[in-house]
Amino acid sequence: MADAVTRFTQAAMDLGYPVAVRTMDQSTHTATEAANAVGCEVGAIVKSLVFEADGAPLLVLTSGPNRVDTKLLGENLGLAITKADADMVKQVSGFSIGGVPPFGHKSKLRTIVDSDLLRFEKVWAAAGAATSVFEISPDELIELSGGEVAQVS
Repeated sequence: MADAVTRFTQAAMDLGYPVAVRTMDQSTHTATEAANAVGCEVGAIVKSLVFEADGAPLLVLTSGPNRVDTKLLGENLGLAITKADADMVKQVSGFSIGGVPPFGHKSKLRTIVDSDLLRFEKVWAAAGAATSVFEISPDELIELSGGEVAQVS
């Protein structure tokens, strides 16, 4: 776990973004747990979800309460989208489900950012482990992840 957080922190530094990681006593694995831990609304939690889009990995950064509508997203992107399994998530991102950060992955992932995240001044995202999070502005999130903003639900 500590290695994953260290790898993410180093990747963020390499991108010129020194993150302040907060490690919690309780799990931040779910959006509700993360919101309770940091004291924000669930909508300000970034869920990093990996999908398969026509066989290629696709990272979707979505607002905490939202469920990604794979049919809608697939139609908008012109791709067939299905949820990736835990092995694929770990293989392409280098992180385990529940701790996948929005950037700093093992391989470059096409990234979609939920437009609902733009209504917040700051959002919270996983920092490599299920108990570690960091705060970031939506604009920085888009820039550092190389994300395309879209409606995902």
